[in-house]
Amino acid sequence: MSYAKLEATFRRIGHLDHAVAMLEWDEAVMMPAAAGPHRAEAVASLYGLRHQQYTQPQLADWFAAAQEEAKAGSLHDFQKANLQEMHRTWQRIVALPQDLVEASKKAESASEQAWRGLRAKNDWESFRPKLQAVVALKKEVAAALGSALNLSPYDALIDGFEPGMRCAEIDRLFADLGAFLPMFTEAVLAKQSQESFVQPQGPFPVAQQRALGLRLMEAVGFDMAHGRLDTSHHPFCGGVPSDVRITTRYNESDFTSALMGVLHEAGHAKYEQGLPREWAALPAGSARGMAMHESQSLLQEMQVSRGAAFLSFATPIMRECMPEAAARAPEAFTASNITRLSTRVRRGFIRVDADEVTYPCHVILRYEIERALFEHKITVADIPELWDQRMQALLGLSTVGNFKDGCMQDVHWPAGLFGYFPSYTLGALTAAQLFAAATEQLPGLQDEIARGNFEPLNGWLRTYVWSKASLYSGDDILKAATGKSLSTEAFKAHVQRRYLEG
Repeated sequence: MSYAKLEATFRRIGHLDHAVAMLEWDEAVMMPAAAGPHRAEAVASLYGLRHQQYTQPQLADWFAAAQEEAKAGSLHDFQKANLQEMHRTWQRIVALPQDLVEASKKAESASEQAWRGLRAKNDWESFRPKLQAVVALKKEVAAALGSALNLSPYDALIDGFEPGMRCAEIDRLFADLGAFLPMFTEAVLAKQSQESFVQPQGPFPVAQQRALGLRLMEAVGFDMAHGRLDTSHHPFCGGVPSDVRITTRYNESDFTSALMGVLHEAGHAKYEQGLPREWAALPAGSARGMAMHESQSLLQEMQVSRGAAFLSFATPIMRECMPEAAARAPEAFTASNITRLSTRVRRGFIRVDADEVTYPCHVILRYEIERALFEHKITVADIPELWDQRMQALLGLSTVGNFKDGCMQDVHWPAGLFGYFPSYTLGALTAAQLFAAATEQLPGLQDEIARGNFEPLNGWLRTYVWSKASLYSGDDILKAATGKSLSTEAFKAHVQRRYLEG
């Protein structure tokens, strides 16, 4: 069967992806700085081998024959879905010449490695040429994909992270949020200005923070037999479903930042660990786009872990793991105080540290800049000025001269991940919609969370999201779970409840 030949080929590609994922994790976590150039060459070569697998001339004939096998009823439902996903992936790959793929990966590796050192030095001028090289090549990639898929270049990039999503739909959702958030944020800030809370006093030793993170990530369902926790410049979740690597970064004066980072990445990891093992390394067995992936991390962090029920369970564990800090300020380590602390709304510079009310503003800003770049309305040299203008308009903050907390703060652009950022806010909307449905369908869910029992929620997610992998579109998965397509309704109701009514 031609389908069987395609499946064997894509399994081999999946194994190459496994190797690349481990090398990229090592690069971000453990690799000596001087090893960078040779690592970039090694990763680029693996991407080249991957590209060769995708571009074997016989694949076109196999796809044509496999489509006939599907029409004849020779394939079961998973195979049909897998054939569709393999074909979608293949279309994107064969649109790109191998030399462009390898050149892009080399530029992205060099850019990301430079960014790690230059961000700390606030050195935009040294970093800018590296980013310009990435953007120039990514524009070639976007143009080639757009031509092959009959999409605009930027829509073609977005489609790589969130299949089927287009700027027109993002514009609709983001316009609704943009109209809602400014006045809502003002109302929340006014309300919280009248509330008191006690700031826990550090230092919070890294070893204690790590122990706390490990206990809570295991409590919420992370399988340590198939994953690990490490430290990196930028928190991320990587690896493969059977070996999920998550990272965080620590600040000894604030333990909540690393903790919520761990729980956020644990949400990603649980999704990966919950994917069907029998479909490992195949496209239909993979996660259904980055908006769904971000929904799982944001559901864990924002919907659950910053809620009063979870924090009533977690606060005693915080006291156990950080006894000196708890003894210094016992009033700070009460569940009610930690809840107030975990739901503070602030206008801040850093996206990964933003609260769920102001977070969409950070994403909207990046989406606007990316779109302008790929529509040739601005150049890389214009980014800092535009960043400052939009930051002032959206959050009332200036980043003039502050590149490390402005346009250099994220790893995504150095790594060439243009089109990814919208997934974060699409994920937040999806998370709110999923959690609202789970709460409605599981009476007593908040009580179970308060007891530290996360299996009811994990079981619901396993049924409606994790087990579905990429068998269906993101919209079909969401509608099956919640009865509705994606909207801002559940998110707005959630923040209204938590920040103004709660």
